[in-house]
Amino acid sequence: MMRTYSFLTVLLWSCMFHAIHMMPSQKRTNKHSRSERITGLSENGGKTLHRTKRGWMWNQFFLLEEYTGPDTQYVGKLHTDQDKGDGNLKYILTGDGAGSLFVIDENTGDIHAAKKLDREEKSLYVLRAKAIDRKTGRQVEPESEFIIKIHDINDNEPKFTKDLYTASIPEMSGVGTSVIQVTATDADDANYGNSAKVVYSILQGQPYFSVDPETGIIKTALPDMSRENREQYQVVIQAKDMGGQMGGLSGTTTVNITLTDVNDNPPRFPQSTYQFSSPESAPPGTPLGRIKANDPDVGENAETEYSISNGDGSDMFDIVTDKDTQEGIITVKKHLDFENKMLYTLRVEATNTHPDPRFLQLGPFKDTALVKISVEDIDEPPVFSRPWYLIEVDEDAKEGSIIGQVVAQDPDITKNAIKYSVDRHTDLDRIFNIYSGNGSLFIAKPLDREETPWHNITVIATEINNPRQSSQIPVFIRILDINDHAPEFAKYYETFVCENAKAGQLIQTVSAVDKDEPPQGHKFFFELVPEFAVHPNFSIVDNKDNTAGIMTRRNGYSRSKMSTYLLPIIIFDNDYPIQSSTGTLTIRVCACDSWGNMQSCNAEALLLPAGLSTGALIAILLCIIILLVLVVLFTALKRQRKKEPLIISKDDVRDNIVTYNDEGGGEEDTQAFDIGTLRNPEAREESKMRRDVIPETIFQIRRTAPLWENIDVQDFIHRRLKENDLDPAAPPYDSLATYAYEGNDSIANSLSSLESLTTEGNQDYDYLSDWGPRFKKLADMYGGEDSDRD
Repeated sequence: MMRTYSFLTVLLWSCMFHAIHMMPSQKRTNKHSRSERITGLSENGGKTLHRTKRGWMWNQFFLLEEYTGPDTQYVGKLHTDQDKGDGNLKYILTGDGAGSLFVIDENTGDIHAAKKLDREEKSLYVLRAKAIDRKTGRQVEPESEFIIKIHDINDNEPKFTKDLYTASIPEMSGVGTSVIQVTATDADDANYGNSAKVVYSILQGQPYFSVDPETGIIKTALPDMSRENREQYQVVIQAKDMGGQMGGLSGTTTVNITLTDVNDNPPRFPQSTYQFSSPESAPPGTPLGRIKANDPDVGENAETEYSISNGDGSDMFDIVTDKDTQEGIITVKKHLDFENKMLYTLRVEATNTHPDPRFLQLGPFKDTALVKISVEDIDEPPVFSRPWYLIEVDEDAKEGSIIGQVVAQDPDITKNAIKYSVDRHTDLDRIFNIYSGNGSLFIAKPLDREETPWHNITVIATEINNPRQSSQIPVFIRILDINDHAPEFAKYYETFVCENAKAGQLIQTVSAVDKDEPPQGHKFFFELVPEFAVHPNFSIVDNKDNTAGIMTRRNGYSRSKMSTYLLPIIIFDNDYPIQSSTGTLTIRVCACDSWGNMQSCNAEALLLPAGLSTGALIAILLCIIILLVLVVLFTALKRQRKKEPLIISKDDVRDNIVTYNDEGGGEEDTQAFDIGTLRNPEAREESKMRRDVIPETIFQIRRTAPLWENIDVQDFIHRRLKENDLDPAAPPYDSLATYAYEGNDSIANSLSSLESLTTEGNQDYDYLSDWGPRFKKLADMYGGEDSDRD
């Protein structure tokens, strides 16, 4: 409807313009007038000649675009003053669009537009016109150019450079803040009328935004627009030509405007108080719960940092920030104790990490909440009074002596009774024991500091009502030294004295060692035994540095008279009680060279003949070897001899009586009898003839009662003795009979635990004490009153 109304207005305007401007100009061009005048002067010798002037009766034409009338649009008329109207002249048109867009009546010179023209395609046409005489074919006027200008009409609406614009602006911006500039262009002629003059207006988006009508800049129209209330806006902008007047054409575009976030909101806890609970056994670092302060901002503007500002639990708990969820995680910082404190109160603060200084006047960008944490009671194991115990005891302490005490108690309100025991994995030799009721440690075996100076054992405290609740404590036992070892020589000394030694010569320096470790260090003294206080051959000198020197007391020693001297020396220590020992130093007399180097110490070497050659020594050695070989061969042959057995058959399993003419054989002689029968009492009793002697009279075979498993060994032996005493075929001389019957099983049954149906934890071993002194060790190990663990 708008386009139709606009076109009618343009058509009316075009008709008015045509009536005024479409006629050709009625005066000649200055160029033609000047030419005619100059030519007249030259031809008439300076006299002005007056003649009829020739020239085109037109200059330029104007034509409206987009003509839609029923007839062709009249452009103008070409006419020359040579045209008398008799039809002798012919008008010809050439140039842009001649014959296609523009046609001319060759008789009258009228020019028409054959087609609709568009100024936006071509706004100016240059054509050439000439008039010729039909009869002569001669041009009556020179060819000349003329212009047809296409006048613009408002046939193009403004168009925006984009169909859709996107823009953003921070929230809370002031009024008049520029958002974005939109631009529309009009294809009409900007130099002719108002067809291309564009004016901008806002159709949608008020009252939030406005647009500058000339520049197209969109601005905010309301103050303090909040993103949290509304984030997206859609604005429709119109561009209208004709300066925005009625009848102008228009175009529209859409602008999507987004409010970006600024940190204008502080974090806020949704509730003022939070409740959490934690078992007292929770280790440090255990999370108890999460709290979150809500912030309507987004991105880094919503980042929150949590902290504990005050409260009685600030030392017991901590809070960390989860960067992904912006939550505060409350964790345990130290070990809790229900019996010490059951409830803690914390003041937790949430603060923005990136505050905007422009909005600080809105208030503090933080919030606080109260957090209450209750501690839950659990059954805890016993707690010792110390983290470890150090006990010192003398190594000569008597067995059963109490050396120290460990103390533990149940930290719970119930205060259950405690039972103490020693972890036997730390005391395999069972040197120490503990009274299960009061935790007193005592010695079970003698101590020896020199063997083990330290003992590291573990004591276990267990609740009697709940054995699963137990705890351990290390106990370090230091064995204090007692002077119970005598000093002795540091090593075995091979001492010799030269035959040509002089009196007062040092032949050996001795030192001592002591297994004890006195606090002031070792101090040893050396002297000869009282019987040799004044030794005729040697003396001892104490060097006062735990060493002593052996000195000669005379000149010259003889191996032939005395090859070895024994020198007993007493060594004392300086601790209490004083310990001493006597060490004997063996001194050999040796032959030495002039520098005192030992050459030989064998006294037998002096008895050998001086003229014995090496060959003689080798012959003696060979004789000795031959004798040894003969002895070995003789022994081997003797062992290979075998004695004929008295009994050839192994089927004879009856008791055999072996006759000896000499005292020998004994238990190792097994040739005369077979003990298989005695090892199997159930074997059938048969009376067989003796093979070692020949009886003079054959008596009737005697049947004996069978032997059963329930016959006691003593009873068995008495029966056998009686049978042999009453046997008339028994020899009248001494004989040996061996019985290997072991008797019935023991009443103690098996001592192995492999077949036991009970465990150590529920078995009573008190019956071991009734078995006698041989089982005293087992009774002490398993039947004691203490609760030691193996």
